[in-house]
Amino acid sequence: MAADLSQIVKAYDVRGVVPDQWDETLAELFGAAFVQVTGADAIVIGHDMRPSSPGLSGAFARGAAARGVDVTEIGLCSTDQLYYASGSLGLPGAMFTASHNPARYNGIKMCRAGAAPVGQDTGLTEIRELAERWSESGAPAPAATPGTVTRRETLEDYAAHLRSLVDLTSIRPLKVVVDAGNGMGGHTVPTVLAGLPLTVVPMYFELDGSFPNHEANPLDPANIVDLQKRVREEGADLGLAFDGDADRCFVVDEHGDPVSPSAITALVAARELARNGGRGVVIHNLITSWTVPEVVKENGGTPVRTRVGHSFIKAEMANSGAIFGGEHSAHYYFKDFWNADTGMLAALHVLAALGGQEGPLSGLVAQYDRYTGSGEINSTVADQADRIAAIRAAYGSREDVTLDELDGLTVSTADWWFNVRPSNTEPLLRLNAEARDAATMATVRDEILAIIRA
Repeated sequence: MAADLSQIVKAYDVRGVVPDQWDETLAELFGAAFVQVTGADAIVIGHDMRPSSPGLSGAFARGAAARGVDVTEIGLCSTDQLYYASGSLGLPGAMFTASHNPARYNGIKMCRAGAAPVGQDTGLTEIRELAERWSESGAPAPAATPGTVTRRETLEDYAAHLRSLVDLTSIRPLKVVVDAGNGMGGHTVPTVLAGLPLTVVPMYFELDGSFPNHEANPLDPANIVDLQKRVREEGADLGLAFDGDADRCFVVDEHGDPVSPSAITALVAARELARNGGRGVVIHNLITSWTVPEVVKENGGTPVRTRVGHSFIKAEMANSGAIFGGEHSAHYYFKDFWNADTGMLAALHVLAALGGQEGPLSGLVAQYDRYTGSGEINSTVADQADRIAAIRAAYGSREDVTLDELDGLTVSTADWWFNVRPSNTEPLLRLNAEARDAATMATVRDEILAIIRA
């Protein structure tokens, strides 16, 4: 295995093709490096349903135990279930998953005790450097006394914790179609939703890391077509789609129409502010809709805008004591869940809000969906900096325009805004635009794409 791990150690996690880019030998080194960097004397490990996950997580456990660290294995779990274990047990954790990536991929999402993220600037770089060095020189000498490896079940406790945070006892009966995409939602949803006044119509609950039905990435419209059709056929009240490791949740209404993750962010923010007496900080990244900070202010809260990416959200959650945070990628973060992201808790909030009134979901979310957005549009470019400079030149001298560079370039006026960000890993520019009406949004979107793709 090559000593340069830059292709698989990303900004937030480890991710690559198995066994071409990494294997169990390297996973064992990652386990040893993880415990050295975190200084842990005990850790918790979980994994998804990919065929390579049990072997990789077992190797990581061996690497950690050889360093004298006690390992708790929770086995098959969603990523937010691993965060629950890290938070409730007070242990650093490692989750083996490649989320929505194709079957040949696998990865590791790592956290410190209390589900605090391990990213590029919070330990991941050091873990990579140790694994690179040891892959050439050999693993460090084992501890005189190896650690223990024990199994623990956490699914029931995880479900109970989530349900303690949202009161669903008095909701009206609802019919919900759930598309687990053959991912870990098929493992967690039956337990979390058990006993509630819900008729659950399951789709693709069979755990299958080859993803035989569709990719487990609900942000791609092609992957929710089956869900949309089934919601309409069943006359359901809503549909929920989870990604492969079930930490993101996407919602469709009773017509099968997608509900913007920004609208879900605004809805949950209003509910969390109500739970906290109309006070609190709510984090939103800079590509969420204008609606989000508006709703937060209307409900007594303080909105705080951040860069895109869970490490930035979680850091700001901790710094500001925020009660909730949302991203337009359908990641939702909760103070009561150790500042970690859990799509399942967001889904419970949607079910509680819908079931607590008589109207349809489309009517409920309309108040949280006030503008027209483009969604994220990716363009392959030869020179990212050159295209961003061209956009700045085109708009920078206009009197009605405000520019900021918190993350890429954001250009705003009274009637529209757009953000262009470079990908960290690919030669792409990502465009998000929003306006007060569809015609203006389309005009702005097309003007920017013409510059990006010139």
